[in-house]
Amino acid sequence: MSAYLHCMSHTPLVGFVDPAPEVLAEVDAMIDEARARIARFDPQLIVLFGPDHYNGFFYDVMPPFCMGMAAEAIGDFDTAAGPLDVPKALAEGCAQAVMAAGIDTAVSYRMQVDHAFAQPLELLLGGLSQCPVIPVFINSVAVPLPGFKRARLLGESIGQWAKSLNLRVLFLASGGLSHQPPVPELAKVDARMADRLMGSGRQLPADERQARQQRVIQAARHFVEDQNSLHPLNPVWDQHFLDTLEQGRLSDFDGLGNDELSALAGKSTHEVKTWVAAFAALSAFGPYQSEGRYYRPIPEWIAGFGALGAKPLHTSL
Repeated sequence: MSAYLHCMSHTPLVGFVDPAPEVLAEVDAMIDEARARIARFDPQLIVLFGPDHYNGFFYDVMPPFCMGMAAEAIGDFDTAAGPLDVPKALAEGCAQAVMAAGIDTAVSYRMQVDHAFAQPLELLLGGLSQCPVIPVFINSVAVPLPGFKRARLLGESIGQWAKSLNLRVLFLASGGLSHQPPVPELAKVDARMADRLMGSGRQLPADERQARQQRVIQAARHFVEDQNSLHPLNPVWDQHFLDTLEQGRLSDFDGLGNDELSALAGKSTHEVKTWVAAFAALSAFGPYQSEGRYYRPIPEWIAGFGALGAKPLHTSL
């Protein structure tokens, strides 16, 4: 048994609204280095923690957590589309172990995922089906939201299960850091959009999906010009978050309420709970050391863009 971890922000805006070439080169170099570390580890199984943006999960049934027994990426914002290589028997065993540990999770045999899952698999592994992967959804936009403590306990239970396997397990997390792109809120939309959020958006017509993506692109262009047009990025909080993960103080976030986090760093910053879950999973393998830390606020991507890798102290990687 062995484990490795890599957490990274995602952005649907890459290629649509990009920062200066030197910033792109910096991000590309970070990804290349992370990809090389992962290749050296040579994972046999991936557990990928990610959110959704009303592309696969809706208010007809909105679970705090859901584990995919099978999954397909929709290919939004020109990311890869198609099935993920989900090992059903392993995924079922993982879900059973999580439930036995006292964490209530939904399961899906038809999970639909968006760029939050597809992008890290493309960038870090080379495609959706390069390695068996268990997708773990953490609701990060649709209130009511799970808190940090439940996300941490979910991760711990998955880590304890992974530790029992005779496999090299890679924990990935996708999302964050501080950001608040224009994601619709059920309490603030008209009846037509409410219907989309309640489930009809699962099979969105192509022209409507294109219009939705264009709204995000336009919002990013406006944000570059006026960083008060959306919730401002919060580099100070982002760096504090990374410091806390590196120091292994995961329970420090337990008392941070959802409304407080939204006010501090933006309503989509709840995606960082995927990072906490991933680090909690890694902690089941003992103390860890971090590597590959990266951070830069990138207004063009409406994100405090970060990455952080980690491995158990007792490892040859």
